[in-house]
Order: sequence, then C-alpha cells, then structure tokens
Amino acid sequence: MSTLPKRRDCVLIKKIKAGHVSIEIWRSIYRDGFSITLDAAAKPACEKSADIVMAAAAGAGPVYGVNTGFGKLARIQIGVEDTAKLQRNLILSHCCGVGEPTPEPIVRLMMALKINSLGRGASGVSWRLISLLQDMLAKGVTPVVPGQGSVGASGDLAPLAHMAAVMIGEGEAVYKTKRMTGGKALKKAGLKPIVLRAKEGLGLINGTQFSTAFALAGLFEAELLGRSALVTGAMSVDAAMGSSAPFRAFIHELRGHKGQIRAGHVLRKLMNGSPLRDSHLEGDERVQDPYCLRCQPQVMGACIDILNQVSVTLETEANAVTDNPLVDIESGDILSGGNFHAEPVAFAADQTALVLAETGAIAQRRISLLVDPALSFGLPAFLSPNPGVNSGFMIAEVTSAALMSENKQRANPCSTDSTPTSANQEDHVSMAAHGARRLMDMAGNLSAILAIEWLCAAQGIELRAPIKTSTSLQSAIDALRAKIPSLGDDRYLAGDIETTTELLKTGALTDAVGEEIFAHE
Repeated sequence: MSTLPKRRDCVLIKKIKAGHVSIEIWRSIYRDGFSITLDAAAKPACEKSADIVMAAAAGAGPVYGVNTGFGKLARIQIGVEDTAKLQRNLILSHCCGVGEPTPEPIVRLMMALKINSLGRGASGVSWRLISLLQDMLAKGVTPVVPGQGSVGASGDLAPLAHMAAVMIGEGEAVYKTKRMTGGKALKKAGLKPIVLRAKEGLGLINGTQFSTAFALAGLFEAELLGRSALVTGAMSVDAAMGSSAPFRAFIHELRGHKGQIRAGHVLRKLMNGSPLRDSHLEGDERVQDPYCLRCQPQVMGACIDILNQVSVTLETEANAVTDNPLVDIESGDILSGGNFHAEPVAFAADQTALVLAETGAIAQRRISLLVDPALSFGLPAFLSPNPGVNSGFMIAEVTSAALMSENKQRANPCSTDSTPTSANQEDHVSMAAHGARRLMDMAGNLSAILAIEWLCAAQGIELRAPIKTSTSLQSAIDALRAKIPSLGDDRYLAGDIETTTELLKTGALTDAVGEEIFAHE
C-alpha cells in the first residue's frame, strides 16, 4: 500500500540555478508535476568540464571512468577509439534492475535531481546531454525504472542506468500513459537519442538521485501525515473528553523543544472553543489522561524536529554533485572521490521511517482507547450505537494494529546493513535505496491508520451530541461526512476505510481545518 500524488496533465516549468534549489521546488516537482530547466548561466562551466574530460580521454595517462574500465576493471585502459562504446556498454551492462517500476512522480523527481547535479559543471558532461534530460522531463518521457537493485553506493547504478538507457534509445519509457521502448518514446516526443561521450554514461549513473528522490517523497508524505495526525489526535481528545491541561503553552515552553512547542500550539488552536473541553469536569474521576492523548505534543513535536532536520539534509543532498570522478574546472584536475556514497540519505531515510512508525503507533493507541468502553469515558463499546448485535469499529481497530506493527518492523535501520559488492572494491555501502524505498509503503500504512482514527474520532464526537466540538474539528468531521456517513448498524467497512484513506492522502483533512492552523507562530 503506497501513497502517491496524481500527475497533472499541464506541466509547468521552473527555471533553476544549479545547486540552489529549495525544498519547495522539489515538493512541487513531486506533487504538482513541475519540470525544471537550468539557467543558461550554467552552460559555460558544463562545457568547460566536458572539454577537460575529452582531452583526458585522448591522453596517455589513465583517468578512472574516462579511459579505463569501471570498479575492479579500472586497471584496464581503454583506447580513445572505444570511448563511445565504453560509455554505451556501461549503461547497458548496468541495466540490471528488478522488481516493480518506480512510480512516475518519483522517476520525474530523480530526473530533476540529476539535471540539477550535472548542471553544477563538475561532472564532465556536455550541455546537450543535460538538454535531452530536460526535454524528456518537460515532454513527459518517463523511463521505466525497476525499483530494486541499488545498494546506495557507487551511485544508484542500476536504477540510474535504466533512466540513461532511454536517453540512448534503449530500455523502456512511459509516454502519454503508454509503455514502449525508449527509442520509440523519444521519437514520439520529437526527441533523438544521444551518443555518449567520454564519462557521460558514468556521470548519469553515478550519484544518489534514485535514493534521494524516494527519500524526498517519503519526507513530503510524512510532513502531510504529521499534520493530519495532529488533527485526528485533537479529534480523539475531544471524543474521549480528554483534558486540555497537557496542551497549555506553559508546559511546552519549559521544555524548550521547538517542535513540541509548535505541536502544542497547533493542538490548542484545533480544540479552541470546544464545549467538550469542559463538559466532563463534573463527576470525572480521571486525574490524568493516557499518554496517547496527553503526550501528543511531546511525540509529534519530536517528529516535527526530526523531519525538519531531514529536510535540511535532503535539500543539501538534492543540490550536491554526487558522481565520480569530479572535474575541477579551475585547476583542470579530474579527481576520484566518494560523493556517490549515500550515507546522509540513508540516515535521513531511517529517521523518516522512525517518524512514520511512531506517528502510527501513538495514533493506533488513540483508536484503541476510543473503542474500549473501559477507557473512553462513556462511549459505547466499539463506537456502535447498538453494540452486541453490531461490532462497530472492532476490526477496524485490529486493522490499524496490524498496520502499526508492520510499520514498526519496517522502521529498523537500513543504514547499518552494509554488504561488500563488486569484488570487494565497493566494500562498504549505505543501503540508502532500501531505506528510502520502504518509506512509501510505510506512508501508505500510516495513511490508513489515520483514516481509521478519523472515522473513529468523528463517530465518538457525534456520539457526545448535543455537546459540540470546536469549529475547526467540526470542519474535519464535515469533510468526512461529505463522503462517509456515520456508522449506525454494521456495514461493509473496507470501502469506508479505503475512501477515507484516499481522502486523507489528498490533504482534504488538513484543508478542512485550514492551513493557517499549522502556520508557525
């Protein structure tokens, strides 16, 4: 189960300065189908670095990846007459990906990341190669990129090779929703395949763009789901007639964590003016609420802080040059290094996985509280108006528990799972691709958990009638009820959960309460 934006038919183009692209632009490429084009000011540096590489290819001395083999084959020098063949063979031999195709929005994000990286002028590739990649992005030629095969070091070799294969007329691509050969897709879009020059194949497949694209997508989904969880969490507090005291600013300012302060602020705004806040005080023997209600600012605040750090890391990586070797156009040197090692991305993906798992874990406990008459302060068992003959949300809660546990299992770190590859030449790898790819399925699971909480919390609040909730939370209920009616007698719930999940993925829940709710103080 994954969550993905739907691509828009109208492709808008943003002009970027290579190496200076904000996280907002990457978000718009992913969510809104934007394309990018490099500022022409990047062209001279790109052409100069390409000239340096071409000169090295014709020289007598070995230069890795320019006139030598690759990896363990770097000791074998290649004649200048075989330069084009070397680069073409590199692409074809590295097209070893397996598994389901990478979703189109993520492939497009990967292509944009590669354009930005090559545009820095340190990769030794010509402007005509970058132009082809830009044209493919703008005209909707999307390479078919199998999702498995990268270990996140030496670059995302196999996935990026499948992207590069289309550029030379090989491989497969999707054009106007139809899958076809790469050469045919280029022709239909009015484009021509390219003949690779020295290092151009290596420049395309070396780098972290596949891992980074998945990690960015995971970040963007986690951000939306985090805001959604604050809304469903506030609804659950009202449904359970929980206390307002844990959300007071005084508590969070004493601790000082920015995310916690922000989460508390949002929760207070969401519940502001709710009559349910005070209606339970008389005769309520509870002294404190369970942690899943009371500690939301602390848990979700920590998640906010982590995602902010992930955003910084991935924005830096998205603007980086991560292939090898790199060309210093000032000195003319071609330098071998290790920028292709995706450890920063792997760590960022592991952190995002923790956020997705913990957000789901605390939300699931709120669902469990609401369906349990021993904890829900007067709500009927499993939120059914007529329990016994009806089971209400009994198994919806079980489903949320299953999804929660699945996400907790997937949250184990991938970055610690290095394995040697390529005849031990590449003896430590990041596993960033593994770490980032799982995020989409985890986000899909969390979407369903929060959808179930939305259903349960709305039902719980309505069962408190005639006492009302806040204006903001009533708007969240109204958005749900426009699609899903309240639960009376038992009915087929799978469709309700699916519809609510899809509604949540579109941002309908956060839109209902208003984006200003989430604005920084």
